[in-house]
Amino acid sequence: MELSSIASQVSSQASAQISAQMSLLLLRKTLELQAANITGLVQSAAPASVPSNPPHLGNHIDVMA
Repeated sequence: MELSSIASQVSSQASAQISAQMSLLLLRKTLELQAANITGLVQSAAPASVPSNPPHLGNHIDVMA
């Protein structure tokens, strides 16, 4: 093999590796941002309202009817 051919292959492999690392970094940052956004949405969601029925209603089902 020629020296220029080997150098070209090494250069292209290094470029591909750097590109893959940058893609991974971008994916990680994107996932972190999405997690932060979801956390904010969940925290800002209104809590479930307390039922207005008396505590004794709706606790039992008559299965013999």
